[in-house]
Amino acid sequence: MTFGFSPPSTTSLTTATGGASRHGRLLEPSEWTASGVPLLRNPREVVSELHSRHSPAPSTAVIAVLGPEERIVASASFVQRATAADGWEYRNALLSRLRRVIPHDLRRRTPVRTAVLLYCRDGDERWTEEDGAWMWGLRDACTLHGLRCGAYITLTRGGWQVLGEGRGGRSPHSDSRPGRLGDTASEFSPLALRTGGGSAEALRRTAAR
Repeated sequence: MTFGFSPPSTTSLTTATGGASRHGRLLEPSEWTASGVPLLRNPREVVSELHSRHSPAPSTAVIAVLGPEERIVASASFVQRATAADGWEYRNALLSRLRRVIPHDLRRRTPVRTAVLLYCRDGDERWTEEDGAWMWGLRDACTLHGLRCGAYITLTRGGWQVLGEGRGGRSPHSDSRPGRLGDTASEFSPLALRTGGGSAEALRRTAAR
């Protein structure tokens, strides 16, 4: 897998992310690929559902937990307006949202649920140090919550991209149906996910608060 590199958009970000790099709080593309992140069976479906539920605008992160069948069992979105791309800060933000929407799985020997992160940002699909900090934060938050670390997905004007997998699409994109910025959490009943034909309607009724 070949990654492109995009320079940080501001001088302050360059300085800040340099500090994050020195402290080891970001992951380089090669490190992310080597970590063995499980592939999504249907990334387009996951991205489309998260976009439909949260309508993310730039600077919005959407953390979602997938069950064994790769169905979304919980998700939360929030706006991250940090001046520094710091994986430690991102980890704390992600862990805080995970704790609000789903119990931890720390008592299990091996994780059975997977967390994925969709981040809507400006720029193109190429990897940035900000992405590296989000990757670090996602991996650490998953470890602390007993989850398997899953895909990191960017949403830009050009569409969506699963970094490290080489899969993406033009729709949805960051300009699609812009939603209200804010702090949103969603919980889904596991029973609703197992109700056969009625599950889709149950999911549609579950709106992000």
